[in-house]
Amino acid sequence: MLAFSYAAAPDTATALDLSGADANAAFIAGGTDLLQLLQEAVIAPRSLIDINALPFVGVRIEQGGARIGALTRLSDVADDAGIQQHFPLLAQALLETASPQVRNMATVGGNLLQRTRCLYFRDATVPCNKRQPGSGCPALDGLNRINAIFGGSEHCIASYPGDMATALLALDADIVVQSLQGERRIRVADLYRLPKETPQHDTFLAPGELITAVLLPSNHAARHSHYLKLRDRASFEWALVSVAVALEMDTTQVRKARVVAGGVGTKPWRLVQVEDDLQGRPLTPDQARQVGDLAGDGAAPRAGNAFKVPMLKRAVERALLMAGGIT
Repeated sequence: MLAFSYAAAPDTATALDLSGADANAAFIAGGTDLLQLLQEAVIAPRSLIDINALPFVGVRIEQGGARIGALTRLSDVADDAGIQQHFPLLAQALLETASPQVRNMATVGGNLLQRTRCLYFRDATVPCNKRQPGSGCPALDGLNRINAIFGGSEHCIASYPGDMATALLALDADIVVQSLQGERRIRVADLYRLPKETPQHDTFLAPGELITAVLLPSNHAARHSHYLKLRDRASFEWALVSVAVALEMDTTQVRKARVVAGGVGTKPWRLVQVEDDLQGRPLTPDQARQVGDLAGDGAAPRAGNAFKVPMLKRAVERALLMAGGIT
């Protein structure tokens, strides 16, 4: 591990000043992702800025929506009665995340910024365009079982591993970020970027920007929702395929749908074609199967992950039926 400096920021202004003074600084709170990457020499910030003393903690339900502080631990969000009542999709996704021990440490903001990755990203002995731009992507023709089937490029096919962001995209959430230039609001849908020619950049955040909150709008679709995660083991494992579904229903008819897949894209992947085909139709087992078959449209699987296409189709079908209360 390379040497770095450490400073505990007592307030937001100090944290932003420290970050602004060093373009190679990193914020740290729970550290559940960052410390592993440091230990494995995947990243090498010159300084770490501890932000645990900042006041961005807690869940507040307001006018049917919610504001979640970015330093709130994942377990506290999942256990919050207001989240469980109004946004059960988010609670489900968080309870499928990592392990109880990790959820007790990991923060909302840190979880949103976990790195898109594959087996090669964390192995400093092999090339990886995310770690060393221009070095190559061995996953293209190598071990790519967990890699993306949507959104990849010739430079990177790593898959986004997070559960929470997949659910937040289905719930049409925003984040609030703060920097020395002020505060701005970003849709979760606009936070993550495709790898294209610059896979080393996962998000559209500017250097020195700090996530302070997640905002969930009042959402009728949240009442009919479900999060389904398929993985190799029941705990502490990334999704091979996950699906977050939020439906606005008029009795048995779907008025509006948001369907987002995880584990299959280089970022949380919204299945617009599935949503469009659901809208205005009754939700039945036959309809769920038909629209599930659309989920694979546009996929570009590699040799090791072609199984994700049929898995995604059936996962979408199953998640839709669960969200609609059809067994």
